[in-house]
Amino acid sequence: MYTGILPIIPAAGRLPAFESGVRVTALGGGHGLSASLSALRLLTSNLTAVVTVADDGGSSGRLRDELGVLPPGDLRMALAALCDDTDWGRTWRDVMQHRFTSREGVAGSLDNHALGNLLIVTLWELLGDTVAGLRWAGALLGARGEVLPMASVPLTIEGEVKSTADSLHPNGHVISGQARLAKAGEVSNVRLVPQDAPACAEAVAAIHAADWVVLGPGSWYTSVLPHLLLPELRTALCTTTAKRLLTMNLDVDDQEAAGMDAADHLKVISRYAPEFGVDVVLADPVSVADVDGFTEAAAMIGAEVVFGKVGNSAGKPVHDPLRLAAAYRDIFGDN
Repeated sequence: MYTGILPIIPAAGRLPAFESGVRVTALGGGHGLSASLSALRLLTSNLTAVVTVADDGGSSGRLRDELGVLPPGDLRMALAALCDDTDWGRTWRDVMQHRFTSREGVAGSLDNHALGNLLIVTLWELLGDTVAGLRWAGALLGARGEVLPMASVPLTIEGEVKSTADSLHPNGHVISGQARLAKAGEVSNVRLVPQDAPACAEAVAAIHAADWVVLGPGSWYTSVLPHLLLPELRTALCTTTAKRLLTMNLDVDDQEAAGMDAADHLKVISRYAPEFGVDVVLADPVSVADVDGFTEAAAMIGAEVVFGKVGNSAGKPVHDPLRLAAAYRDIFGDN
């Protein structure tokens, strides 16, 4: 096990090739999962992304409401992060990420839709198979890995928000929907609806087949925690023989986790899934104010802490792919 501060790799540097072919399954959603995939793709092509399907905002929310499909947005972002590093792959990535903007004064039906969302839903309708549609989209991008939904049906996230507490609702009123919950702050008692939704069978298999399972970074309550709230996925995460790595956020006091420090994030995992153990927690030193408290919280879930400089050189709370890949490489190599 490597401990201490990991080496800093300049953003403009090159990362040596990773030759072990380590099998990695990464779980999350949105920008957080995109960050981990952008790093992991530099290490292995034996890579599977398992993506949350509770988004109900923007283009994804509209397609979900109108067509009754899984929200495609986070799946699209994961595919884009895995695109082949060629003109072909990068061009199709940009096509997938392109959003339509109606001309001024016109409320167009395509306004703010990402083309990739429409393409993915088209494949689902033509093929009648969610996983097959994602594989066809991945083939178009030359994706370095596979993208899977965490569940077979759209999910809704509910939680209580402390800022709305009153005498009848001491824990706060229930807020339903990922888009609203992510902006509410001080969330508690989070749950999925339906609570017993079926997990994607291929996602469960990927967790069991992995050498390493990587959870996080990402919005803690709406992108990271949901994987531990879905019964079949939670069982897979708790029983897999893979080693488990939890990647911490750079900004631990964002709107969704208002008032929380890094140790509180680990306590959330322990509280909602006490049987879930972690082998390694990776954190940037700048995000951990109380090292002793954080280390104690990591021990509660069975984890050792590895500190590494994984943020970008501009000082923004954004993971640098090369630095994060170097940290992952050292952790994987020492286990």
